Amino acid sequence: MATTDGSLLSAEMSNEDALYEQLLLQAAKEMQYQLPTAPESKQIRPQPGFCVKTKTKNSGKVFINVCKSDQIPPPPDLSEESLVALLESDDPSGYRIPMSLGEPHAEIDNSGNGCTAYDIVINSKFYNKILNNKLFMEFFLTIGFEGLENKYNLELSREWRMLKNRKFLGSITEQNIRTKSKPVIQELESSALNAGSCSNPLISEVERSTCVEPEFTIVAEPADEHPSFLVAEISLPKVDLARSLLLDLGEDRIVLWARPDLYHLDIYIPYNIVQEESGSQFNRKTRVLTITMPVQPA
Repeated sequence: MATTDGSLLSAEMSNEDALYEQLLLQAAKEMQYQLPTAPESKQIRPQPGFCVKTKTKNSGKVFINVCKSDQIPPPPDLSEESLVALLESDDPSGYRIPMSLGEPHAEIDNSGNGCTAYDIVINSKFYNKILNNKLFMEFFLTIGFEGLENKYNLELSREWRMLKNRKFLGSITEQNIRTKSKPVIQELESSALNAGSCSNPLISEVERSTCVEPEFTIVAEPADEHPSFLVAEISLPKVDLARSLLLDLGEDRIVLWARPDLYHLDIYIPYNIVQEESGSQFNRKTRVLTITMPVQPA
């Protein structure tokens, strides 16, 4: 349910103005059913790299095909010394690796037994880097395992083995990747509200499922004239970490997914926002996602 509350930004609104803003936002929200909801994407055909064998909590065999493509953007360049310092810090999640996580596909292993395989596609240059650096390899596989666990509700063993004579299990298929960037969600311990940047988007596929729409509030500031910015607060009580969230901001649209299959929000707003100056933060204590969106002048 969408509401407006000027008190969140110390703005005073008359009952008439508040009712007008509420009706305007509600009408904009209802427009979502008139437009397509699929994210902008394109197809890529990755090249095989190497195959890793691991298992699930129930000892089921799992194979992970690590593939490469120039269509996936590389992560920020980082030295081994910087990665060590990052891993020793309180927040190692600051370094993000763009990757595309493919759908699971059933395969047959060398013993003739059934198993499940997943494909992870990364940038070709970064692929070469992890092949030549054990620390980056371990770090990448940790991130990749966590990504598969979040997306498909898995529990994977961190014990893995790279296959010597097989680059890929199964057959290579095309994958859809996003062509539109989205803001990075900053994870906070406090409820501070600051605008962030969106320089390191994660790339992954998203499918619509039985997600529920979370409760949210959108506030305009100032409330009694064309606003300078909007603040959306989205309640996500079932979400623990920011990395399970996927956020897209359009000029007049907010699209949010919370994996695995927890929440989905797709709403239109009655103003055009400045996407590149918008920011988002997730408060782990309150489990509220705050999105700050500067508004284009009237």
